[in-house]
Amino acid sequence: MTTEKVYNLIILDESGSMLSIKKPTISGFNEVVQTIKGIQKKYPEQQHFISFVSFNSLGIKTILDKVPVEGIHEIDEKTYQPNAGTPLYDAIAFSALKLKMDVAGIENVNVLVTILTDGEENASKEFNHAQVNSIISEQKNLGWTFTYIGANHDVEKVAHSMSINNTMTFQANEPDMAILFHKEKSARERYSEKIRDKKDTQSGFYDEDDKTSGNSKA
Repeated sequence: MTTEKVYNLIILDESGSMLSIKKPTISGFNEVVQTIKGIQKKYPEQQHFISFVSFNSLGIKTILDKVPVEGIHEIDEKTYQPNAGTPLYDAIAFSALKLKMDVAGIENVNVLVTILTDGEENASKEFNHAQVNSIISEQKNLGWTFTYIGANHDVEKVAHSMSINNTMTFQANEPDMAILFHKEKSARERYSEKIRDKKDTQSGFYDEDDKTSGNSKA
């Protein structure tokens, strides 16, 4: 049996504006981890890894680096402390390029990149919009799946400008966050089912009906 390696890269905004939804963000991330653990049990032919990167203008932190999902424990308020600005482009580029190098040459690789932010870029120093768009487009050509979850800005416009078609919009409050992570759970389950069935994983990520549109609102 061929083992499909699935790398789940989660890029999470840790800027100051996320402070109001700190608690549901932490619980939501922990729920995603439990979801992936359940998926791996359901599909034993898949081996899942999680890379978790948080970012603000004080720095980009790699909290988890391709860790096998069965060995991951919950994060807490010490792990995630929102502050400062939003270097979105730097976080995406840094994380994607690192994972690109790490998985180069590995066979049967599937990569799912999830970006979650409650605001637009305002603090990047190393990468610009055009560079990020180029990086994402290049990795999509290699079969990577990108998703963008956002609040307090034109989510679809920003995501599409970076060549990301799978989007979800949410309101920055606890009830909406709960809906968001419920939809995220269902989408990840469908993603692994598509891997098993050798179907396209790049489009319609949040679409329960598997239509071509990947847009959803929490």
